[in-house]
Amino acid sequence: MAQPRILEVRKNILEKNDRLAHDLRQAFAHHGVLAVNFVSGPGSGKTELLRRTLIELGRSQRCAAVTGDLATANDAARLAQSGAPARQILTGTMCHLEAAMVAAAIADWDLAGLDYLLIENVGNLVCPGDFDLGEDLRVLLLSTTEGEDKPLKYPTLINTADAVIINKLDLAAAVKCDVDLLEANIRQVRPGAPIFRLSAKTGAGFAPWLDYLRQVSQRKQAGAPA
Repeated sequence: MAQPRILEVRKNILEKNDRLAHDLRQAFAHHGVLAVNFVSGPGSGKTELLRRTLIELGRSQRCAAVTGDLATANDAARLAQSGAPARQILTGTMCHLEAAMVAAAIADWDLAGLDYLLIENVGNLVCPGDFDLGEDLRVLLLSTTEGEDKPLKYPTLINTADAVIINKLDLAAAVKCDVDLLEANIRQVRPGAPIFRLSAKTGAGFAPWLDYLRQVSQRKQAGAPA
């Protein structure tokens, strides 16, 4: 009897999360906020990517970020260096963010004063795929230091991504990463998704990524699907 009980509890958790995610999505749409959920394994460079993205978008747009980790507020402190509001979500033993956590983190923020909300999920290539956060975009981050076969090993999360970033392009030669093969493996698992090659550390390749976000935001503002 244990397995049916576990499945029922999981079903109830996901249904509750989906209801809260729907409410968040409605709020984001009402205020014209583009919400982006960044997912990846640990050490892929999400925090640096978000920090640089906040800085660049923040030159002309209003941005904020929330970041999830099991412990410490280090990532929120790094994101705050961009000048954008940033808030840490401590998940304890949970390996992903849930809609209720995001809702609680932004409860006292004025969404009408934002154009972008960047959400840094917990570093994990499995659990975050199950939990909708009300986002417009789910962006998967893979780094050249993780190996070319990572997309083939973790196809489930990649299949939920709207776009994929190949990060740490500056380290590709040093770690002998075949970036073309990595991209081919991404396309095999997630055909049609936009792929961006860049280095969050150096800023190389960042312009197309920022243009993509701006274009999606403009489509949302015009009432078209993100």
